[in-house]
Amino acid sequence: MMRTDFHSLLSKRHFLKHCGFGLGGIALADLLKKEAFGSDSVKPPIDSGEHVPHFVPKAKRVIYLFMSGGPSQLDLLDYKPLLVKRHGEQLPDSVRGGQRLTGMSGNQSSIPMVGTPFEFKQHGPSGAWMSALLPHTASVAGELCVIKSMFTESINHGPGVTFIQTGSQVPGRPSMGSWVNYGLGCENSNLPGFVVLITKGKGGQPLGAHLWGNGFLPSDHQGIQFRPSKDPVLYLNNPPGMSAESRRMMMDRFVELHQHQLEQGIEPQISARIANYEMAYRMQTSIPDATEFGQESDETFALYGEDSRTPGTFAANCLQARRLAERGVRFIQLYHQDWDHHGGLPGALPKLCQETDRACAALILDLKQRGMLDDTLIVWGGEFGRTNYCQGKLSANFGRDHHPRCFSVWLAGGGVKGGMVYGDTDEFGYNVTENGVHIHDLQATILHLLGMDHEALTYKFQGRRYRLTDVHGKVVKAIL
Repeated sequence: MMRTDFHSLLSKRHFLKHCGFGLGGIALADLLKKEAFGSDSVKPPIDSGEHVPHFVPKAKRVIYLFMSGGPSQLDLLDYKPLLVKRHGEQLPDSVRGGQRLTGMSGNQSSIPMVGTPFEFKQHGPSGAWMSALLPHTASVAGELCVIKSMFTESINHGPGVTFIQTGSQVPGRPSMGSWVNYGLGCENSNLPGFVVLITKGKGGQPLGAHLWGNGFLPSDHQGIQFRPSKDPVLYLNNPPGMSAESRRMMMDRFVELHQHQLEQGIEPQISARIANYEMAYRMQTSIPDATEFGQESDETFALYGEDSRTPGTFAANCLQARRLAERGVRFIQLYHQDWDHHGGLPGALPKLCQETDRACAALILDLKQRGMLDDTLIVWGGEFGRTNYCQGKLSANFGRDHHPRCFSVWLAGGGVKGGMVYGDTDEFGYNVTENGVHIHDLQATILHLLGMDHEALTYKFQGRRYRLTDVHGKVVKAIL
């Protein structure tokens, strides 16, 4: 909205506020509702602070386990015996179909196919093939919906991660968690609706704050990163010499000043700024309870693994995610880096699976025994897949290049059918052959499970109504 338009709106506010025996105030409330939510399609907030979903949701919250770098589906979830049989042979031109390869393998004179060196077995009621690297995940196969037919346009990490997290390959759009927070609001007014947890000490491609940013949505919808330290949220605690009473007094004066600015029409984002100040104050008392593991039992730590006792590990972040889900956080985003194996895959991939496999399964089991899995959607996956051919010269320590044409993710809980495999790829593991699922389809399905129509969840910015799925996306109804 242009500044001149906002000033015009404020002059109307002043008029409506002081006329018509209160009827002007009713009109004003409706006017502000449309301004605040950007779209008439999104339901207004109710007294509790939550927004009304478009229809009855299956899930109340999402825990997104993002494996940054692109895990190899061919070594984890998409078993291709033909590649093992024809290991070392050249990839037929008819399979690639003239597709452009990345700059990292496009100049190779030889494109040898690589079969997985890891054993696969079938698990669960669907007989899903899973790698021996994922024994704990395989043990909960009956809860999983494995989608083998994901595809994307992105071929590099920056655009790829940005695309699956925000619906656009170009940074600047709101993240999925921000859209969910905007559409549904917070269940717990003392905690942020969108929290980010990153495994400490990992390498690989960097993660930027734009991945959990609010973009053009009001700033109170951005993701809040929790860090593994005595101060999980930066700049939250009072500085030395400032008491809680002084902090409250300062906050009250800030709010009064911003309310004065709001009446004068100086800044359209003041309401969000006030909300952030108030949230920060409330979080001073709620964060310690949410991040302190002292009340967790030895049995719980054993379930997630001993790593869960060490703050900042993936296992500890999964346990933290469950605690946040219990306390009403809507969208919990976990990032685990270093899945980008252009070389050294046979040695590196088992290590990554050892760090993550047990905790992923534990999260499912923990939620289930607490009666929370039915209304908690868990999503696991990366930004794209890996090639069926070797990058560089074939050796025992091979690597795989980026591959956007097919990759695998899994979902559990939250209204998704467990114990099923959806979609398929060709016998070479190169192309989708059945029930392709685009990034926008996955995003539309996640919103649908939360009770939101992805076509109606919009926000008007610079004269256009935007949405997470842009002008694409369809709900994958077969997995619901």
